[in-house]
Amino acid sequence: MIINRLITRSICLSLLTLHISVAAMEWGGVEHHVSGVLDTRIKYADSIDSYLDGGLGKFAANNGGQIALSQLGLNYQAQWGDAWSSRIVANGYMDGFNNGIGLTEARVRYRDIPSESGIRLDVEFGLMYPQISLENVATAWASPYSLSYSTMNSWLAEEVRHIGLSTTVESLGKYRQSAHDFSVTAEAFMYNDTTGAMLAWHGWTQSSRQTLLQETLPITTIPAMQPGGMLDEQAANSDPFTELDDHIGAHVVAKWTWREKGSVQAGYYDNNADTLIVKQGQYVWLTQFGHIGAKWRLPMGINLISQYMQGNTLMTNTDGWPVVDNDFHSGYIMLSKRWSQHRVSLRVEDFSVTDNDDTPEDDNNEDGQSFTIAYQYQLDRPWFMQFEYNVIDSTRPARKYLNQPIDLVEQQWQVSSRYFF
Repeated sequence: MIINRLITRSICLSLLTLHISVAAMEWGGVEHHVSGVLDTRIKYADSIDSYLDGGLGKFAANNGGQIALSQLGLNYQAQWGDAWSSRIVANGYMDGFNNGIGLTEARVRYRDIPSESGIRLDVEFGLMYPQISLENVATAWASPYSLSYSTMNSWLAEEVRHIGLSTTVESLGKYRQSAHDFSVTAEAFMYNDTTGAMLAWHGWTQSSRQTLLQETLPITTIPAMQPGGMLDEQAANSDPFTELDDHIGAHVVAKWTWREKGSVQAGYYDNNADTLIVKQGQYVWLTQFGHIGAKWRLPMGINLISQYMQGNTLMTNTDGWPVVDNDFHSGYIMLSKRWSQHRVSLRVEDFSVTDNDDTPEDDNNEDGQSFTIAYQYQLDRPWFMQFEYNVIDSTRPARKYLNQPIDLVEQQWQVSSRYFF
């Protein structure tokens, strides 16, 4: 595991070195751009111990009040020539849970000039998110709509990232006197073999915390992980950026954009994992899911954003016996309206995990709904005050292992000062 983490960091450091070297070149002139976000919050949660602390609470806060640096995001981009660029994204947190700063993205990009017929090639390599989220479109993968991401995108932020190659072919409508653009993206990736572990053992969550490259994630202690249990070989923490089976996963996305109207996309993700492998307490998880999403402009200046994901994650022992076999889904609908210095966003969600295996004392079943209302006021061009209320109503039988209620309503109030630069 140490070797795997060293390899992962070496790849990212190599990209960082290339980024810095390119930025120092004089060839064709190099454009530099630095941007970031500083997000400080006052929070109050009516909840239980947070999943970030090894608990089963859905929020990135324990029960009670808290003042936190919820995101220090830094983005450095270098552009050289017409087609080549590189980007490094780092995020930092001081919220009482493994405080620190680290890389969250690092990539090199080639984006060609469109041909006369409007065909354009876009290729990226590095540490990246799969092209799924329609919510996290601001600096350093922040959301301009709400402080806490949807449960679906919170899971992506926690354990669905990889080192890989992404290739997009676009057909731009303006070259055809059309308002319609089309694109297809194919991604090949590695260093994601434990994807699905956190979804199984603490379920869906709602936060704005992105796992840093050097981080591992605490797993809730359940009876099956005690000595003699079927999961007693599982490490206490999951490593979301490890490579164990040397298999290459794949993700494909097709997107249609109607300019000035909106866009629709659909995709399929398969990490192509070999579940017979376990090394130093890290099991390989086979995780596959489909997803659809739409972003549309409605009358009265209202934006509709909606996404849905459904799939399965499987972990076996070395003999192929299914130890964890879970179906899952998560979906949200968000309405957001911006006018003058104001923005109001409303989001409703439904999520579940269905446990299909017979492993004793490891019940991963979950069913829940969530509601979020957020109000944003723009004090100055880069400075926003934001107020947000979240409520999650969920049923999770595994909470009985911690002497907590199976049926639980959790609430969170947040006030934030977000400064973009």
